[in-house]
Amino acid sequence: MNTSLENLTHKMQRAALGKIVDVALSHAEQDREKTMCQLVDAAKQFYGSGFSDETYENAKKVLTDPDSKWTKLINCVLDQTDPHVARTTALNLGYEAFFRGTKTIRENRVKYQCNIPWLILFDPTSACNMHCVGCWAGEYGNKNNLSFEDMDKIVTQGKELGVYLYMLTGGEPLVRKKDVLKLAEKHNDVQFAIYTNSTLIDEPFCEEVRRLGNIAFMLSIEGTPETNDARRGEGHYAAVMHAMDLLKKYGIIFGTSICYTRQNIDAVTNDEFMRFLCEKGAHFGFYFHYMPVGNEAAPELMPTPEQRKYMIDRIRYLRSSECDIPFYPMDFQNDGEFVGGCIAGGRNYFHINSAGDAEPCVFIHYSNANIHDQSILEILHSPLFMAYHNGQPFNKNHLRPCPMLENPELLEKMVHETGAHSTDLQSPESVEHLCEKCKAYAADWQPTADEVWSHHKIRESRYENYKDWKPSQPLD
Repeated sequence: MNTSLENLTHKMQRAALGKIVDVALSHAEQDREKTMCQLVDAAKQFYGSGFSDETYENAKKVLTDPDSKWTKLINCVLDQTDPHVARTTALNLGYEAFFRGTKTIRENRVKYQCNIPWLILFDPTSACNMHCVGCWAGEYGNKNNLSFEDMDKIVTQGKELGVYLYMLTGGEPLVRKKDVLKLAEKHNDVQFAIYTNSTLIDEPFCEEVRRLGNIAFMLSIEGTPETNDARRGEGHYAAVMHAMDLLKKYGIIFGTSICYTRQNIDAVTNDEFMRFLCEKGAHFGFYFHYMPVGNEAAPELMPTPEQRKYMIDRIRYLRSSECDIPFYPMDFQNDGEFVGGCIAGGRNYFHINSAGDAEPCVFIHYSNANIHDQSILEILHSPLFMAYHNGQPFNKNHLRPCPMLENPELLEKMVHETGAHSTDLQSPESVEHLCEKCKAYAADWQPTADEVWSHHKIRESRYENYKDWKPSQPLD
């Protein structure tokens, strides 16, 4: 099929799905059950045999049960989301990223024999207006910025490979508000998610975000005013509360980004906190294990093995039907079993910092590729990225997925063998220094992780390295 015909088919499919979404959303107020059935039918129309008939029927059963946790969660999101934002998100995340993008990505993994990610993270700037304890970004200052042309290149080339989801990190991405909005307008078929400290969210900005419809937010918060401001600075908690109120007012989708540490783990996971987030309008969020990255890191903030085991149990409970809180948490470090281990190095994602350095992970500050003189595809073929591609999974126990935190000898080996250099913008950190901070943690965590993992029922269809995937395999 030639390119012009492919583009025509793409536009026709998007338009057809747009009409289905419009009809479904028009019924949302009067008949949620009908809306859910229509959306599942639309998914079946576009995903087809990628999932079994039983999967589609089970989805309908769960989503049309008024007492189902998932029904309650979706109803909460639909009730507070602006219709244009809901429509754009459904098309960009549902059609472009999940359906069309996933298909293209899988084809390109076979074609190019390297990892092709499902999402790309990048830092518009190194600048941040805060100085959180143990965070490397606050030390960088306004040293580096990706130009608008740099960011446009990342998204344009990413889309050619099938990537339609982009997350903006930092620094504080909203230091570059004007360019972020310009980028979202130019690439309105893409879904953007911004990790932000919330302090720069105001009403004029929210008006523009609502108009565009393709930006969601992940707000940094760490429990109570006391536990939050102790690490992030006085007044930050109040700023997050104000941002949540504004985003809810304008019908903009947002969730949370929570770094759990030895000091705050109870405050950021208890029932009262989770219900409070729901009341404020957040119904999903990512939990991130504190990583001792950078020469000024605070390893004493790393959770104990007992705390991490608690985190595993707690997150699974919050996601279960036993819990009536309409919030869906995801745990970056402990959910490896659901994604086949480490997802970095382009396996499912990678990171580009504000200097243009392509890093395998937002927490792994080593690179031998840069967006200023290489394409996205060339980056994915670079030595360090190919070492990830060839080495994943780094551990068959997916509660020990990371080549830094739980298998530090592997990161050290890869960095040395590929000649990767430190990309720390303030104080370059040797890989030996970084990994040394993780060795005791890895040894302490291993017995607990192995004991917990021994009781897990592993999904046999889960492939752990995309070299093993064949085009005939169904979606996983």
